[in-house]
Amino acid sequence: MANILLLEDDIVLAETLVELLESEGFNVVHLHDGEMVIERTFEQSFDLYLFDINVPKLSGFELLKILRESSDKTPTIFLTAMSDIASLSKGFDVGADDYIKKPFDFDELIVRIHALLRKSYKTKNILKEVGNFSFNIEKEELYKEGVFIPLSPYELKITQLFFKNVDKTLLKEEILLMLSDGSEVSEGALRVHITKLRKIGLSITTIKGLGYRFASV
Repeated sequence: MANILLLEDDIVLAETLVELLESEGFNVVHLHDGEMVIERTFEQSFDLYLFDINVPKLSGFELLKILRESSDKTPTIFLTAMSDIASLSKGFDVGADDYIKKPFDFDELIVRIHALLRKSYKTKNILKEVGNFSFNIEKEELYKEGVFIPLSPYELKITQLFFKNVDKTLLKEEILLMLSDGSEVSEGALRVHITKLRKIGLSITTIKGLGYRFASV
């Protein structure tokens, strides 16, 4: 069940939207000014943002710019009466994923929400992010701050295993078995590969007597 944060200062419209979204099975948090949204996003994560633009304290544009600069990539739809090209362009420039003009058809809004959530869930399943690193499970590629990091075949296998098991202790035996691929790999060779991965910045901790742990922080 997706969690949606609704920013809307029109109380009547907000109440209608909350009722509509909850009837579709979504959990909805409604806030009416931009500063409240900033505070709430520090306390709770959401699957989707629905932002009006002309709201108190911080406009939707200012708010989303701040969130994107803090690495918040939550899918966002702007709900607005603005229809000029400049506003539309500004909305996408600050990081919006979609834009729907008021007054809008509620059925269309629901369709757009579901489409954006499906796209988001697929991306989350493919791209694993830890700190300033991201690993594309599908392409088997590691990136640091968006820059591709070349890895040897063994380093790639270890990296993939760690990204699939963030904050879990992996036994040395598990890793060696995964690396073997029909040929024997020594613990010494494993230590060399781990050392190389640490040098590029991956936070891999040795758990004495057990194995290794890749931490999210």
